[in-house]
Amino acid sequence: MHEPLILAIDNGTQSVRAILFDLRGEIVAKSQVHLQAYVSPQPGWAEHDADGYWQALCQACRALWTMPGADRSRVAGVAVTTQRGTVVNVDREGRPLRPAITWLDQRRTDRVPPIGPLWRAAFKLARVADTIDFFRGEAEINWIRAHQPEVWDATHKFLLLSGYLNYRLCGSYVDSSGSQVAYVPFDYKRRRWAAGHDWKWQVLAVERRMLPELAEPGARLGQVTAQAALETGIPEGMPLLAAAADKACEVLGAGCREPHVGCLSYGTTATINTTSRRYVEVTPFVPPYPAAIPGAYSTEVQVFRGYWMVNWFKEQFGHHEQARALEEDVAPEQLFDALANAVPPGSMGLMLQPYWTPGIRIPGREAKGAIIGFGDVHTRAHVYRAILEGLAYALREGKERIEKRSGVRITELRVSGGGSQSDAAMQLTADIFGLPTARPHVYETSALGAAIDAAVGLGLYPDFGAAVAAMTRVGQVFEPNGAHREIYERLYREVYLNMYKRLQPMYRDIARITGYPQQT
Repeated sequence: MHEPLILAIDNGTQSVRAILFDLRGEIVAKSQVHLQAYVSPQPGWAEHDADGYWQALCQACRALWTMPGADRSRVAGVAVTTQRGTVVNVDREGRPLRPAITWLDQRRTDRVPPIGPLWRAAFKLARVADTIDFFRGEAEINWIRAHQPEVWDATHKFLLLSGYLNYRLCGSYVDSSGSQVAYVPFDYKRRRWAAGHDWKWQVLAVERRMLPELAEPGARLGQVTAQAALETGIPEGMPLLAAAADKACEVLGAGCREPHVGCLSYGTTATINTTSRRYVEVTPFVPPYPAAIPGAYSTEVQVFRGYWMVNWFKEQFGHHEQARALEEDVAPEQLFDALANAVPPGSMGLMLQPYWTPGIRIPGREAKGAIIGFGDVHTRAHVYRAILEGLAYALREGKERIEKRSGVRITELRVSGGGSQSDAAMQLTADIFGLPTARPHVYETSALGAAIDAAVGLGLYPDFGAAVAAMTRVGQVFEPNGAHREIYERLYREVYLNMYKRLQPMYRDIARITGYPQQT
């Protein structure tokens, strides 16, 4: 009756969730506050009121304490996980100087810090000069320095969203090393701020004084202040533990702590990750991200507009199913699953390449989305299934790249994120990969990963192995269908893997003729 509970706060793109977990990884109580993902003052911009994130966190926590089972006296600690790559500039009083620039923002700048001749020569020799130039143009702090110098001048700290929320909770500028996924001067191999001679300090308009102190996942960052307690209802003095970015926590919460287990995230961005103690660059010169386990790395391949594409389809073409769901009082996902299941594997030859947003190196910045194979038999149902299949093909390609670079074969899959709730998506994933594919026992795997970090940091488990064994487990498992697997194997090998290299020259021609997307 008096077992400790862990409070995990998960600030995603669409909502903020405050969740209480017990030491078996079961949800005791949950509160959710939905967010407007972003506002666009100009085309391509994606901003969010920074204080609005904090207010949503406070609202979620206050609502949580009204839920059955939400006993504050049993809470042993709190940990925060957030979306990656969203940045906040604050002044000396900790007040945001401008709206947060979110990870979805697409602004660029050509006014960037210069690179010394030695580094420039080294980049050219390594054939990554274009990648470094892209990095400089994308970095939010470079845009702020060039276009809002008054904000840059007033910036006391340049924080990721995780660092901002941790500051609001404990009053100190401190963040997790596991959260540093952004255009910041971070040494991904050593999991700390880059050394003074590192090239990142040359290409980014940020100074060391602007950055928070870092701690490894599970470390104590501080304790909840009186002001934060007043606003959130979290008891004053509650230990605040370091977690990691949402994807890293999702991998941990899905139980994927060994390199042979692949974790697919069917979220806004779709990813395949593995956890390794080895530093492995799946794409040369693109580092693995920090895992939610100290000293470990999360190898990752991503499809930037992943299950965003599914939501796009539902908004543009799924009005019938959404209306029926309201009339029949059923979950819309059931009707969309029926839509996908009405189409045979392979979508009768309709093939989709899911590069709605280009990559940096693989795919390149010229990449676009494509659907080929249309005939008069195809309907919107075929398009919907082709989207699901195309995302799975892209992530299977990512799996094979991870295996090639790491030398470790992936033999089982876990799937989390919103898309994991679709039986149709789960089954076709198992068929396309040819591997058993499982859902974790809870949907809220990002929050669970943060709770695991806190549980270990509080000494409630002796190590991460024990915590993961106790707090995670497999839910429903989908086995590959032999006949479907054969069809998918041929379509993947003979068609999908050839699409990008065949279409790539035409993507470049499209950009050259139309000027979209702008190549800089």
